[in-house]
Amino acid sequence: MNQLHDLLEKISFPRQNGATIIRNILLPMAHAAGAIALAYITWLVLKRILAGLEKRAHKIRFIQINIQIFSIARTAIAYAIFLMIGTYLIRLFGIYIIEKPFQALIIIVYTAPLKKVLVLLLQYLKDNLAHRTETKVDDIIFDLLNRLAGVIIYSIAIIMALDILGINIMPFIAGAGVIGVAIGFAAKDTLSNLIAGILLIIDRPFEIGDRIEVWSAPAGSASWGDVIDIGVRATKIKTTDNITIVIPNNEIMRRDIVNYTLTSQCVRVRVNIGVAYDTDIDKAKQAIINVAEKIEWIMRDPPPKVVVRSFGESSVDLQLRVWIHDARRRMDTISFITDNVKSEFDRLGIEIPYPKRDITIINRGQTT
Repeated sequence: MNQLHDLLEKISFPRQNGATIIRNILLPMAHAAGAIALAYITWLVLKRILAGLEKRAHKIRFIQINIQIFSIARTAIAYAIFLMIGTYLIRLFGIYIIEKPFQALIIIVYTAPLKKVLVLLLQYLKDNLAHRTETKVDDIIFDLLNRLAGVIIYSIAIIMALDILGINIMPFIAGAGVIGVAIGFAAKDTLSNLIAGILLIIDRPFEIGDRIEVWSAPAGSASWGDVIDIGVRATKIKTTDNITIVIPNNEIMRRDIVNYTLTSQCVRVRVNIGVAYDTDIDKAKQAIINVAEKIEWIMRDPPPKVVVRSFGESSVDLQLRVWIHDARRRMDTISFITDNVKSEFDRLGIEIPYPKRDITIINRGQTT
């Protein structure tokens, strides 16, 4: 307040003579005008230089992809010039009381272009590094960093601004810790999902694009699907019925995960087929193999194989075991074999049995 009072005293014309007015008012005003003019000229020169660099920088791949980097640079330079000229004017007129708040405000404002630069850099690294690897986990990590970039930068900026203002942030940190514990108890399920999401990213039981079993699918719908997103809180799976199921990560970590494509796209398909007891088993096996070999996507090595699994109440239970190149064609394989085996059995006269019961009626006549 004393500094503000001194400034008001300086601009009180009636109490000052001509020399004092020139020294205390006109001369600082001239210096201020010169500083503002110099700052404006500097801005025009730097803006012109950036425009020239922008025309010549198209050969650089990073600039080609992220041409908006020059817009961010212009904004950052404008803020820097504003910070310097503002600090100079504050000290020129002796208004030191607003110097630290002004600098703290500039730090907060500077956060926006810094965030944009960080997001562009992360996106560039994702496009040029993550896509070269076979695993999808690095894509997930970059997506996570993109989402947290703003929180991290703004948190650091606020801490720096408070430090410039001379505010002790330790009580706030302690208070935040207590509040964090309270929030942790209130949102333990959410935190559990967050931790499970991190463990999924580290452990990698499945990746985006893998086909897995879905135990929580609606009744009567497909029970497997492709992973389309692994988030921090939940994982999204699109079933073969084009239904997207969002499963909390904590729920996934508590279940057995059946992944059809983690190590290879090749899987073995088993199809159970029953034949009558009086059937020539070798003939039935060969008929099933002939049907399987008509499928274009099956593997020839190892070849299809038919085994006798058990003897049922009314049938000999056979099982076809065939390897296919693409796990996503599992149901296509089962459907093709089921349809065509029935037609082949009908052609060859092989009976597919069904439960039969013999009923004997005994007529117990009354004797007289």
